[in-house]
Amino acid sequence: MRTVVKIEVIKGDITKVTTEAIVNAANNEFWMGSGVAGAIKTAGGKSIEQDAMAKGPANPGDAVFSTAGKLRFNYIIHAAVMGQGLRTSQQLIRQATISSLNLAEKLNIKSLAFPAFGTGVGNFPMKACANIMVGAVFAYEKIFKNIELVQFCLFDEYGYALFEEALGKKISS
Repeated sequence: MRTVVKIEVIKGDITKVTTEAIVNAANNEFWMGSGVAGAIKTAGGKSIEQDAMAKGPANPGDAVFSTAGKLRFNYIIHAAVMGQGLRTSQQLIRQATISSLNLAEKLNIKSLAFPAFGTGVGNFPMKACANIMVGAVFAYEKIFKNIELVQFCLFDEYGYALFEEALGKKISS
């Protein structure tokens, strides 16, 4: 039986959300630099990066999981939103979102939180990212089996507002 999926946008620190897993916007070798990856590594420890890097490199658009180190999560999903050139695209953001959802389903994760993919070091426009990621989750919603909650966790008001707008448009269409 398919579960009813709740999709929401929250503002805050992704390392402090209450979901079972969080997603890291990663490069395809899974080393963790700044931004969301840096915040996760700082809060959870270097073992997260070591575990993720042992599973790389991967193709851009793919996802792997690691332990959560000192964080309370069951898993960290690392979505390879970009290659070593640290640039992303609409296609990679969509594919990395879907790969993360596929992996969450495989791991029987009921709730996970996403950051905005590729909008930091990848320099991808936040509004386009919001529309792509929200659209990908809505398209995937028809095949959810385990996932009951998907959060988009944005650190600032700007990102939060754009993801809220994208979610509102999908809900009303």
